[in-house]
Amino acid sequence: MHVRYQSIAVGELSIFYRESGCDNRRVVLLLHGFPSSSRMFEPLLRSLGDEYRLIAPDFPGFGHSDAPSPETFAYTFDHIAEVIGDFVDALGLESYTLYVQDYGGPVGFRLALAHPERVEAIIVQNAVTHESGLGPLWDTRRAFWANRHKYQAAVEQNLMSLAAAKARHVGTSPYADRYDPDLWTDEFAFLSRPNQTRIQSDLFYDYRTNVASYPKWQAWLRRHRPRMLVVWGRYDPSFLPGEAHAYRDDVPDAEVHLLDAGHFALDEKADEITEIARDFLRRSS
Repeated sequence: MHVRYQSIAVGELSIFYRESGCDNRRVVLLLHGFPSSSRMFEPLLRSLGDEYRLIAPDFPGFGHSDAPSPETFAYTFDHIAEVIGDFVDALGLESYTLYVQDYGGPVGFRLALAHPERVEAIIVQNAVTHESGLGPLWDTRRAFWANRHKYQAAVEQNLMSLAAAKARHVGTSPYADRYDPDLWTDEFAFLSRPNQTRIQSDLFYDYRTNVASYPKWQAWLRRHRPRMLVVWGRYDPSFLPGEAHAYRDDVPDAEVHLLDAGHFALDEKADEITEIARDFLRRSS
């Protein structure tokens, strides 16, 4: 499938997005994680566009979207979700399946709570809605939320260093030789751009609001019981594999697949995830 690379004005921002498929097909809205961009969804865009319309935006401050100065733009999850909500409206999307990974989870659940009538189904790939899903790496991050000034340098090393970028991809995988090092060197180059340390630090400091919102998101899932697919890389160093099954506490019929992959499971399981997602989408139409 051909992937189209486009930008659209959303307020004063230029939001970049990747798209495949035709306008009259069912929409899958793909929301990326940290510190990735819509680029992470290239395998799905190239394979599922024969049956669906896939749309993957870059969040403000990420990828090829505008990255305004933190002095003039509030990098919070509420604000990012507001921009992506306006992006959805600008494209005239009336309904969609949400596909969320990492930061895409907090953005996607904010969209779902704001417009539950638009959500046809949810696909979760290593995105958390329960505190029990947060691994030991979050000890430093919680300390940062409690005292930002004291732990600023530690959280930059924990999140934004080259070593952290590699660990996000490889995790505890016994198959480290299957990972292309361009994945984390490209990611680190992105994090080294002007203003990125402040942008990502501001946004991650706001991550504490996601943890506080977990009970609200769980309640939404229990109330609405959306059709749900969970695909999870078991070698994720940040989000524990037990979180995949925790979704069944809220949506008992959720379909769960644990894969021999890391945080970015599409790195090495793109074909498998594609077929799992295609089968789910066909059955949930």
